[in-house]
Amino acid sequence: MPAGDAVLFERYPSTPIDHDNKDFYRGLLDRRLMLNRCADCGRWHNPPLPMCPACWSTDVRATQVSGDGTVYLLTLMHQGPPTPGVDYSTPYPVAAVELAEQAGLRFTSSIVNCDPQRLHIGMAVRLTWQLREGNPFPLFEPAPGSGGPARP
Repeated sequence: MPAGDAVLFERYPSTPIDHDNKDFYRGLLDRRLMLNRCADCGRWHNPPLPMCPACWSTDVRATQVSGDGTVYLLTLMHQGPPTPGVDYSTPYPVAAVELAEQAGLRFTSSIVNCDPQRLHIGMAVRLTWQLREGNPFPLFEPAPGSGGPARP
């Protein structure tokens, strides 16, 4: 059963939850990555918007993505704001992952279970989850056979 609005506000007290992004956050609580897709033209878009950027339809629906993708852009951070679950003592990877559902559909997160020095643009990755501040948080890890062996 999807979480109600009161649950979303309670679980994400410092996050601006609105009509356009509430299904994204509901999906996170269920460990499902939900991005908006236009019911009229089929185009995916992220971040959540009330209107399709391709055809301007307002019939957009949060739809689960597979979580499979490739690293499109990669940054290794050596410092940053204090964040639960983030350790800057080794390079912390932040990646824009192009998802398999559509060319140009990207989601930004971190990549785990891999030595940061083995990460590269074009690496195949898949969705994984980690708890942060008690809530499921979407991350990526190397896909099997991607050339980026996980840490032992």
